[in-house]
Amino acid sequence: MRILLFILLLAIALFRFTFILPALAAETANGAKIFNANCSSCHIGGGNILISQKTLTKEALSKYLENYDQDSIQAIIYQVQNGKNAMPAFKNKLSNQEILEVATYIFQQAEQGW
Repeated sequence: MRILLFILLLAIALFRFTFILPALAAETANGAKIFNANCSSCHIGGGNILISQKTLTKEALSKYLENYDQDSIQAIIYQVQNGKNAMPAFKNKLSNQEILEVATYIFQQAEQGW
C-alpha cells in the first residue's frame, strides 16, 4: 500500500513539474517583457514614482488592491485592466493573455520581494 501511494505521489509530482512549471515560466518571461514595455516607467523595480506608498510589494498590493488576499492574480488583473487614479487602463491596449502574463509576473515578483 505504501509503495502504491508513493508511486501515485511521484506521478503527480512529475506531472506537475513537467507540464505546469514550464507554462508558468513562459508566462513569467513574457510577463517581464510586457511589464518592461508598459509598466516599468512608473513601477521600476516594483516601486511607484507617482505615489510612493503604492508600490508593487506584496504588502502594498494586499493593502491597496481589493480582494488581493483572496485571489491575488485576479486582483492584479482587475487593476491592470481597469486602472485607477493615475494608472491607465490597459484592457484596450493589451490582450487578455498579455494581462494574465504581466499579472503573473507581478505576483511572482511581489512574492519574491522585488
